[in-house]
Amino acid sequence: MADEAKKGTIDFYTFVLSLGSSAFVHLGDAPHPETGKQVEPDLLVAKQTIDIIAMLGEKTKGNLTEEEEKFLETLLDDLRIRFVQKSAGKSK
Repeated sequence: MADEAKKGTIDFYTFVLSLGSSAFVHLGDAPHPETGKQVEPDLLVAKQTIDIIAMLGEKTKGNLTEEEEKFLETLLDDLRIRFVQKSAGKSK
């Protein structure tokens, strides 16, 4: 029973990764989790999700471990780079 309860536990990494995964799907860089199919990029929703992650970082500043901060920064850097690349490609 304890193992089952532990499986449902969500921590900071899991939460942030779930938001990041959503952004990757909306950028068109990951398949939809339910269908397994690539979806058409939705850059507006991707940007909103990236902004939510950034806001989470700002609101939790000073309350995260060094590892959590690094994880959040690295994820945001990756997502922002991908967003800029997709935005540039879409405008051509």
